[in-house]
Formats: sequence, C-alpha cells, structure tokens
Amino acid sequence: MTPNFAVIEVNAPDCRMPRLWFPLFLLWLPAILLSPLILVVIFAAGFVYRINPFRVIAVVWGILCSLPGTDVRVVADGARVQVKIF
Repeated sequence: MTPNFAVIEVNAPDCRMPRLWFPLFLLWLPAILLSPLILVVIFAAGFVYRINPFRVIAVVWGILCSLPGTDVRVVADGARVQVKIF
C-alpha cells in the first residue's frame, strides 16, 4: 500500500500551528507521467555503476510501501514536531 496522506504538526511554547494535511496521492500523477524518464535514468545508472536496475526498483518500491504507519516525533527545547504518514 502506498502512502496517501502526511500530517505535520508543529507546537512551540510561544505559538501553535494547525495540523497540516498533505495529500501524497497527488504526487503519483506526476510520477506516473515521468515514469518512462525515471526508468531510463535507473537503467542508465545501473549500466554505468554496474548495479541491477530491477533490484533498485524493488528496493525503492519496498521503501515506498513501508511508509504508511510512520510516526516521527521530535521534541527539543519545549518545541515539538510530529509527522505521521498514512
């Protein structure tokens, strides 16, 4: 399953921002349109650096599919940043 939304929340002692929702599924439209160019670049890089381009595609796809459920929280000096991907 590919990621669909990212939610970013920033809290600081002196101000509070509302949660920002980013629709990640809209990034798939340009990715689909640019996919022939991306594949050519991957295969050219695979030829130059002697790596298996199919392995590169499999690793990138595995990383993208494992992003849903990611929850990153950072707290420093009273400020808090939280990023959720689902």
